[in-house]
Amino acid sequence: MEKFISVFDMFKIAVGPSSSHTLGPWVAALHCIQQVDANLGLNSVNHIQVKLYGSLAKTGKGHGTDMAVLMGLLGEDPIITDTSLISNKVDRVKASKQIPLNRENTIQFDYDKDVFFLKDQSLPHHPNAMQFVVKTNKVENTYTYYSIGGGFIEFENTLGEIISPVLDNIIEVPFDFYTTEELLHWCMKTGMKISEIVRENEKSNIAEQLVDEKLDAIWQTMLNCIYKGCTTQGTLPGGLQVRRRAFDLNNQLLKQAGFDNIKDWMNLIKSGGQDFRYILDWVSCFALAVNEENASFGRVVTAPTNGAAGVIPAVLMYAQIFCDKNSESDIRQFLMTASAVGILFKSGATISAAMGGCQAEIGVSSAMAAAALTELLGGNQKQSLMAAEIAMEHHLGLTCDPVGGLVQIPCIERNTMGAIKAITAAQLALQSKPDFALVSLDKVIKTMWNTALDMSVKYKETADGGLAIQIPIALAEC
Repeated sequence: MEKFISVFDMFKIAVGPSSSHTLGPWVAALHCIQQVDANLGLNSVNHIQVKLYGSLAKTGKGHGTDMAVLMGLLGEDPIITDTSLISNKVDRVKASKQIPLNRENTIQFDYDKDVFFLKDQSLPHHPNAMQFVVKTNKVENTYTYYSIGGGFIEFENTLGEIISPVLDNIIEVPFDFYTTEELLHWCMKTGMKISEIVRENEKSNIAEQLVDEKLDAIWQTMLNCIYKGCTTQGTLPGGLQVRRRAFDLNNQLLKQAGFDNIKDWMNLIKSGGQDFRYILDWVSCFALAVNEENASFGRVVTAPTNGAAGVIPAVLMYAQIFCDKNSESDIRQFLMTASAVGILFKSGATISAAMGGCQAEIGVSSAMAAAALTELLGGNQKQSLMAAEIAMEHHLGLTCDPVGGLVQIPCIERNTMGAIKAITAAQLALQSKPDFALVSLDKVIKTMWNTALDMSVKYKETADGGLAIQIPIALAEC
């Protein structure tokens, strides 16, 4: 039996700006101190060093990798930590040259000497590699981790085997699928929608009520993020002086109309009508809002990554406000269908930009959103998967070239493009007959992976190529 990937593995509440460079290292640090506590006891530790390799080293500061690792070592939970206090907590560690491991054992820790950005070194398993060198009076142990995209991590055990804390938990589900062909087999055999297949699998692991509660929490986090992004002005951190645009666009589209809460705000948007340009502007605004929050170390949902976190919320908001698909069951259906497509890409290719470029992030999120919207608007299973294929087909080869190593240029705008492409792909699929299509989703997933293998490493989240080297900037240590 293969590993089961849950909808709640694809959608994780996180802190920006990157799932692979922020959330993954954060989770790795948390896992490391748990392992240390179990094997050695945290109170026996007197020194710890952090080594960041490859892509994590090259764009780590711009992506907040160092901050995330420190937060993990402090024992902070990325789901509930107060994001407004992250900078203060990290600054306190740097200034005091001490760190309280998991809030328990305070040890000497000199950030400048104990965190290494090894830009010219890499480990063979994955470009996003990190090591924690843990010392006691008796032993020195090295814990090796890999952040493989979407907040997923892997680590090496004492035998050198690669282990996934999440995906190596094998769960028996009624409808295993890892390819489009397998998913369609179950849909045709049972007559169930893609979202219903996902729901049945989730019910084999947790109670159905809890499934719904967790899906609702995912959407509420997405919605809060959109709203906060649309109502927050200023400049993004990091040194590029990128001005937030969602705030100004929101005010412009609403013609400065006032509102007191999210419900009133959404009703105001809906009252603006169905003009094509009006809808287009709002979809862009929703996506901008999420990724401006993401760039500001705000709370987002991996969808399937942080860098692509704005696509799915933007398309789901479009469905709710402009297509009247706004019930709780509509929202849950959308998220479950989207997760199924994410699972196909994670199983058959990658959702890591460090492995596959931005096609693995924006491309995958656009495909997920396209399939979900298609099903929500009445499309059948084949049309939904066709929509995913169309969306990805037109993201193939998309590079990851963050300017200054920050998840801002071109990342934020790319979310708007991914959302618009998803809506277009859904409309095309709804007006098409998939049986006549020459390209299947499985073929596109395979093509995406082959493209990733052929892509130069400088276009894989290193800031060594593309736009990242064309913009004349001087950012300290980016």
